[in-house]
Amino acid sequence: MLTDDEIARYRRHLVLKEIGGEGQQRLKASRVLVIGAGGLGSPLILYLAAAGIGQIGVIDDDRVSLDNLQRQIVHETESVGRPKTRSAAAAVWRLNPHVDVKLYTTRLVAENALSIVGAFDIVADGSDNFGTRYLLNDACYFAKRPLVAAALGPFDGQLTTFRAFETDEDGTPRPSYRCLFPAPPPDGTVPACSEAGILGAVAGVLGCSRRWRWSRNCSESAKDWSGGCCSTTRFRHGSPRSGTAGTLPTPSTGKIRSIRICRIT
Repeated sequence: MLTDDEIARYRRHLVLKEIGGEGQQRLKASRVLVIGAGGLGSPLILYLAAAGIGQIGVIDDDRVSLDNLQRQIVHETESVGRPKTRSAAAAVWRLNPHVDVKLYTTRLVAENALSIVGAFDIVADGSDNFGTRYLLNDACYFAKRPLVAAALGPFDGQLTTFRAFETDEDGTPRPSYRCLFPAPPPDGTVPACSEAGILGAVAGVLGCSRRWRWSRNCSESAKDWSGGCCSTTRFRHGSPRSGTAGTLPTPSTGKIRSIRICRIT
């Protein structure tokens, strides 16, 4: 049940027929895991807290640096040098004391991925390396958790939801991250953010888009979230691919019929 303070706090949600009291209570009962308290994770964490998600898990082994603050808005100048997980938790509690925050000041590795992912209802990937992305894809497949994946370029980004543990109405397996990217790009072909640079607002747009998608998932007001938003780009992949991330086996998935890509121009 919602308390009087929560009813007042979430009043603008409660008057939405797509959410209402029942949807808000689902949000309160939901557990969301955010991978990375960086450019993508920062706006997402804040908006999840503002929306009244019951528990937010944050995993990150990095510390706040001054050059993070141009886009990582969950942190502040006084947080420089602190673990990002603790800085993010402090921001959440300042914004909404009703939200529980579970911190993992460590890296996601094959040994802990399934146990961490399995403790949450939905997972958001804001990692900055392909090894973690493949590992998280596999962990979400075996834990049967939806994965909302996002990635950034200097002026653009991509966002999609994967539910590879499910099948379509005709029995075809839904696609996974490995269907979209069967193999990582060659070393040195994708420059790091520190080399290529990034417009800070791009991270905000993608982070906020993920929050909106999550609220729809948690409130069960959408039928199918195995796609994305904005313009549509089609990818086709005919057969499952092999390969592993860490020690986890690779899920078998089917064809990608339509993946929508967010692009900032």
